[in-house]
Amino acid sequence: MADGFDNRTVLALESRRARQIASLIETFGGRPIVAPAMREVARESDDDALALAEGIIAGRFDAVIFLTGVGIHALLDATARAGSRAPLVDALRRTRIIARGPKPAGVLRELSVPVWANAPEPNTWRELMATLEARAAEWPLAGKRIAVQEYGVPNTDLLDALQGAGAIVTAVPTYQWAMPDDLEPLREAVRAVVDGRVDVMLVTSGIQIVHFLKVAAEMGLEADLKAALGRVVIGSIGPSSSAELRRHDLEPSFEPSHPKMGLLVTEAAQLRDVPGA
Repeated sequence: MADGFDNRTVLALESRRARQIASLIETFGGRPIVAPAMREVARESDDDALALAEGIIAGRFDAVIFLTGVGIHALLDATARAGSRAPLVDALRRTRIIARGPKPAGVLRELSVPVWANAPEPNTWRELMATLEARAAEWPLAGKRIAVQEYGVPNTDLLDALQGAGAIVTAVPTYQWAMPDDLEPLREAVRAVVDGRVDVMLVTSGIQIVHFLKVAAEMGLEADLKAALGRVVIGSIGPSSSAELRRHDLEPSFEPSHPKMGLLVTEAAQLRDVPGA
């Protein structure tokens, strides 16, 4: 399928960049079905975010790990509402900062906050820990007080690894994941897969498949959906999404050469084993 998707149907579960991924699929000759599978929403209370900010400002942490750019923005928004955004940013510039990849690092760069360590691709907790372990002679983890900005669900693997290395960890969620307000696009996507009308599915976050299967279960079609996905090429943006797929007995067909949405679409379009190719 070197000439592109050749009018095949490509399902994407992306939310934040739904328009962009639809446009990319069309650019490569596919017929997109985009069914946003999650929302990033503020937590009911700013209390946790403000407690994290207070701890950073007071110097109670030896380092802060930022896992997502969205999480940093959520923290900044909470402190802006409380009138403590500027003191937080000043304190971050004096704190050892660790980022899990380019998105949080990019937000921090915009704030002129130096990043002491940044996890390389594919930007999972494993690369983050490997980065810290490589600098253990300079800054050993044992006894260090580390705050971790979490995202929609706790990254227990990272927390366990940090604690196993002797760090004193404070995990703070700054936002949460929720189902979309409108579930009908997901329901229609379930029907399309079950009916054999989808050739390729692109997954850009593990929570997407969790929500997709939840909607199918509510429709009484989870088993049918899983069986049908066994006949679909599944593109996974990286190891974390692939792990989530495998937790649900779904095997990703491929991961792109780098964990980027554009490459996920581009390399999916170049595959030769798409149904009907």
